[in-house]
Amino acid sequence: MPDTDGTESVPVLVRHGDRELAGAVLPGESWAEAAVRIGATAGGEPAAEDLSGATKRFVVDPDQRVDLRAMTHGDLTALTRWLQAPHVRRWWQSDGEPTPERVTATYGPRVDGQTPTRMWVVEVNGRSVGFVQDYRIRDYPGFALLTPDPDAVGLDYAIGEPEWAGRGLGTRVLWAWLLGAHRRFPDATAYFAAPHHANAASLRILDKAGFTRGTWFDEPQRDGTTATVVGCTLDVRRVLGPPAPDRAP
Repeated sequence: MPDTDGTESVPVLVRHGDRELAGAVLPGESWAEAAVRIGATAGGEPAAEDLSGATKRFVVDPDQRVDLRAMTHGDLTALTRWLQAPHVRRWWQSDGEPTPERVTATYGPRVDGQTPTRMWVVEVNGRSVGFVQDYRIRDYPGFALLTPDPDAVGLDYAIGEPEWAGRGLGTRVLWAWLLGAHRRFPDATAYFAAPHHANAASLRILDKAGFTRGTWFDEPQRDGTTATVVGCTLDVRRVLGPPAPDRAP
């Protein structure tokens, strides 16, 4: 179905319990803005459920609240446990053995704001279950040379609690981070993640959150090894819309 400007319309579906509210993206509207408009009667803010298909699927689920809060030193014990979990260590090895001392030395300065990387704790209904870290890619020149947009905001993430892994939570976590990043980085036009090429679960989560897979490249690791990763980029304006300062009052 073409829009009035001749472009192809993007279908949007908002699920709320047994209800499915359907519509389409209007000209000049982002997918998130369309979901808010279409799901206005659902009584909550839509979160991405699966944006990888032709129909952009959102969900309103008041029984599952996903929030991100700034990490503190008090969270480093939980972070150590998460980094030691086998399902996390498989993809998060370059920082070395995650002993309490090494985790404090590596992540403590990030918690204190002494590095360009910021740390966030993922909470589901008030329970801490994992973490996200983000940074301006240009603040890490070696990595910026490998990526398509040095001005993009990069992120890494993990569901640390084993019982919460593999339960479809990843897309909700990324969506919560996206909404926060949209406020904190109002000038950013792209977000970027680069999971290992064999990490099919992470790649699928990024697909569902609205990222597009791009070039494979070899990324040097802190331990001297090299990992082949897949660059995944999210177009901020297409998925989320203009930042708040650009919106009409």
